[in-house]
This record gives sequence, C-alpha cells and structure tokens, in this order.
Amino acid sequence: MSYQVLARKWRPRTFHELVGQEHVQRALVNALDQGRLHHAYLFTGTRGVGKTTLARILAKCLNCTANGRGEEGVTSRPCGECDSCRAIDEGRFVDLIEVDAASRTKVEDTRELLDNVQYAPAQGRYKVYLIDEVHMLSTHSFNALLKTLEEPPPHVKFLLATTDPQKLPVTVLSRCLQFTLKNMSPERIVEHLDRVLTAEGVTFEQDALWLLGKAADGSMRDAMSLTDQAIAFGQGTVTRSDVAAMLGTLDQRMLLALVEALADVDAARVLNEIAALAEQGPDFAGVLDDLTGVFHRLAIAQMVPNALDNGHGDRDELLALAGRFTAEDVQLYYQIGLQGRIDMDSAPDARTALEMTLLRMLAFRPQGVPKPAQTPLPLRGESSQAQPAPGASSTSPQDAPASMPSSMEGAPRNDRQDAQHDESGPEIEHADPAHVANAAQDLPPWEALPTAPPEYADEPLEAGGKEPVEEPMDEPVPVEEPVEEEPIKEETEEEQEATGSLQYDGATAEAQALDPDEASPSQETDAQRLQEQSASLQVPDILDHDAWLALFPRLTLSGLTRNLAAHCILDGDDGARVQLRLDPSQAAMNADVHVERIQRALSEIGIERRVSVEPQAIPENIETPKARGDRETAERHAVAVEALRGDPHIQQLEQAFGARLLEQTVAPVAQAD
Repeated sequence: MSYQVLARKWRPRTFHELVGQEHVQRALVNALDQGRLHHAYLFTGTRGVGKTTLARILAKCLNCTANGRGEEGVTSRPCGECDSCRAIDEGRFVDLIEVDAASRTKVEDTRELLDNVQYAPAQGRYKVYLIDEVHMLSTHSFNALLKTLEEPPPHVKFLLATTDPQKLPVTVLSRCLQFTLKNMSPERIVEHLDRVLTAEGVTFEQDALWLLGKAADGSMRDAMSLTDQAIAFGQGTVTRSDVAAMLGTLDQRMLLALVEALADVDAARVLNEIAALAEQGPDFAGVLDDLTGVFHRLAIAQMVPNALDNGHGDRDELLALAGRFTAEDVQLYYQIGLQGRIDMDSAPDARTALEMTLLRMLAFRPQGVPKPAQTPLPLRGESSQAQPAPGASSTSPQDAPASMPSSMEGAPRNDRQDAQHDESGPEIEHADPAHVANAAQDLPPWEALPTAPPEYADEPLEAGGKEPVEEPMDEPVPVEEPVEEEPIKEETEEEQEATGSLQYDGATAEAQALDPDEASPSQETDAQRLQEQSASLQVPDILDHDAWLALFPRLTLSGLTRNLAAHCILDGDDGARVQLRLDPSQAAMNADVHVERIQRALSEIGIERRVSVEPQAIPENIETPKARGDRETAERHAVAVEALRGDPHIQQLEQAFGARLLEQTVAPVAQAD
C-alpha cells in the first residue's frame, strides 16, 4: 500500500477526535442530538484548521445508517463502519457533492449544480452540497444560489467553507449558520504532534516540536505537513537541529543569549552574540522583530506571569530573565526596538542597524542605575529600588563619588554650554554654591565638590564692596565690612522664602539658591517627616474636599497611584466609604490596584474607609490636588521672579554686563508641608 501523509492519515473522523475547535464541536453535537438542524452551515477560518473536515464529519452524522448503539437515525457519533460512513471517508459517497468554487466560478456551473437539487438522495438520508472556497463564486453565481440557499428541499443541506468570509454577500451570510474556527495555539499543536509521533513510533525531541508548532502559524495541517518533511529530512527522527536547519529559523537559544547580554549590560558580549548570529546568515530584520517580541513577553512575565505563553517552549527561561530587568528597561528596550526596525531601511546594512539598535538600548539605559537584582514577580507597580528606612539619612550630593555623571547630581551646565550664551551676555540662573566656587577655579563640578556647604554671611553686603582674595574651598571666605553708602534693604522672611532663600556673597555678586537638602546635611528624610506630620495631623470624623486637599500631601502614594489621586476631588464621605470623583481625562488610569493603594494610604493616617473612584466631570470652581499644586507653584514662581528682578545685585549685573534673567530657571523652594 502506498504511503499516506500524516495530514490525511490522522484527519479526524468524528467530532470527538477534533482538536482545538471545542466551541464548534459543542454547538454541532447539541444540534444533532436535539434534532435542531439548519439547512445551511458556513465554516470560516484560516487554512488547515478543519473546515472541510468538519463538513465531512457533519455529512457522516446526517447519513450514518447505524449509530454507536446500532440504532438508525441522525447522530452526533457516526459509527464509521456502515456503508455511508465508509463511502464518505473514501470520497465515493454519491449524495455528498463536493464543489471547488475556486475552479467553478461561472454562473453556468452553479446552475448546472442546482438543477439536481430537486431530486431525492440516491444512497443516503440527505443530499449534502459541500462548496469549498465559496467566496470565489462570481456575483451572478451567488444570485443564482440565493433562492435555493434560502428555501432548499427538506432532503438537501448546504455546507459552505471559506477563508475569507468578508467577500461573501451579506445576503448569503444571513441565510447560513456561521461558525468561525480558531487558529491552533503552538501548545495545542505540540500536544497533538507528540501524540501522533508517539503512535507512529518516530523518535523526536520536544524542542523540535515547538519549532514546528511555531512555524505552522496556527494551521494543524501545515504542522502535519512540516512534520512529514522533518521526518524525511532527519531520516526517520525529528531533532531540533534538523528542524531548525530545515526551516531556516533562528535558534531561540541564541536569541535568549542576546537578551541575557542586555540584562548584564555587557556591550562586548552583545556584539559577540551578534557575530555568532551572523554566521548563521539570518535575516537581521527578523532577528530584531523576534527580539522585540521577547521584550513584549518579558513585560507580560513581569506583570502577569500566569499569562505568559509557552509558544516557544521557553516559558521558564523567560520568567527567570524577567527578574533581571526593571520594568522601565523592558519598556525602553521594546520602544527602541520598534524604532530601530523603522530605521533599518535607512541603515548602511541590516547588521549595522541591529548592532546600533542594541547599543542604543544600553546607551539610553538610565546611567548610574545599578544592574537590577533578581526581582520577585509579579511586579505590582511599586519601585523595584529599595526605599530608605524611616529616619535614615539621605545621601547628599557632597557624598557622591567622583565618577558619578553630572546628570545624576543635577549639576549645572558645563563650560561649553555657558560659552553658547556669551554673545548675548551672561545669563543668570539658579545655581548651587559648588558651581559658583568651581567656576572661579575653572574646574569641572564633579572634581571639586566641597565636603560641606559653604557658609555665607548673615548680613547683606552693600554694593561696591572690596573684591576679596580667593581662599581655598575648605576655608570660609572672609566677609568685608559693609560700606556706609547705599544700604540695601534686608529681605523679609516671606521674600526670602519666595525667592528660594537667596543669599548674596560679595565675592561673586551672583544669586545663590540653596536646595534644602544641600543647606542642611543633617535634615531628616522625607519618609520620617511625613510620618511625624501624619501622627500630629488632626483628622476630622467626616471628610470634606478641603480636608482631602489638606490630607493629600501626607498620603504615602507614588507613581501612577499618586497621579490618579491628584486628579480626584472628594465627592462624599458617609463615615464608611469615601467617594472620589476622577477627572474623565485620566479615566484610563483607573484600576482596582490604585484604589486599594489609596485606601491603604488613608488607613495609615487613621482614616479607615472603603474607597471608590468614579470618572465624572469636575466643576470648574473645585480644584483637584494637582490643579491646586500647579496654581501654588505658579504663584510662588511669579513672586520669586519679581523679587529677583527688583534685587539691586541682579539689576547691577544686568546694567554692567548686559545679563538677562532666565525666568524658566527660577525654581523657588517648595514650602514645607
């Protein structure tokens, strides 16, 4: 007997042998068991998912002369042994008329087909018309079919199959029961191939089946055909190396090795892995596509590990890799991968584009951030970095190592940036004390950071003071006695606070703005301060919106949760539940996890309530915490700018050097909560 390919040999012969189409199987079995038969069925789906197979099984169910119990009649379990069942399986059943619409598109063919509809079946119980690729029929053919399709004789059933139902006229669709067959998942394909090859006695590797399942792209027939090819290629065995060579696909292990190099932030290893890939002669655009897909799966593994698919048989490896990236890095690498794919057509060659894309991932990774340790999954939105314990002193800029980039310290501009503004005169910016002192010594900021903030005179100096001699940075600068000519009015406490606690030094005659942390190295951490404030806060029994605005700065919220709460107003409090109204523009952020965090933060300051958040329009006369903060910041900024413009020292610099004040750089110190 001649060899029969696996796709035909293992074609299902009953509904219960069908793989992966349980929703269609259930509907048809119930209809057959209850005798609720329609006159026309339409099966849609991609190639190789079982459309024609389902139609033939249904034809056997309609014409089986003896079901499993030896009884006659329509059944959902055809016996497979009677003359009708065997004739349908062998393709010689007279009353099953199979038509290939792709080759018989003319209206004459359709009319010839319908001429015999009125005659009773010759052998079976029903005359079944199976029209494959029905969307290929011409418009005139559909018109000829419509009337018969709507009111066929009682002994006729129409079974239509198509891969493109959008091309069918709505008049045809409305006359049929439509069943959409799903693509097969790689897991389902691998499971079926495992069973088939075991029954066939073929030696195989599980990893090879995953390659076949992925290459099949949802089609079980394609998977069976590729398996036949793999058996022949491997001389009776199916191995991963043979299948990879046969398909010309990239070895997933090499791709994961590339991702591991990115996790280790090892640029040299990244280039070595790309060189190893180049020996396989891959499609580098496809490599970048696959790599971007890996980062997509890593993001899922971090957030919802149970939802991670096992389409490549590498689920465990990806779960391990997911803990070696921060969520921010995964999102950044994914976005850079997408952009690199767009830029690939403009690159000198595909390999160069791939290398530059991966190096860009490492270059744009936040500098100064250590390699992430193993992160417990799933991520819940909290920062993966360890938070300082309450009461612990925060690291000051003076304690930063000499090798730390200036971008991590908030250091001022370098000399090149300053030189760009020489033509229009010097620009006055808020600067830290280290910048002013280092500018005189012409040294980079990170090489001359003082060990402690310099001390400044408590008394304001008058204009025209004597130019002091420069002293070493570790010694206090001597203060000249004030000249009794034009005394400068001392600023009030309110003005000093609004202008960012500005103090002036006659040695530099420039504005100095000290950050609170720099001015007081021994200052308590924010966490400790918030705890002390929360402990002393008087919480009313019933909250109103004013209380919500007062409480918001004390809530221990961060990230998206704080942003969500900042766009809410308090809509009501009945003592048991707090109702928050969310700005509709932020409704996309609303999620149960954020509501739970707000509820927990309120509980920490003594407010035991259930919290609900509903998007709804907010009246214009009611401020959210975000709107209030923006308004107060703008007001403080305006006061600070006005104070600077009225300062005699600033005016003197503007007149003497043509300097101009950059308002956007004025950053008043935020008031303590």
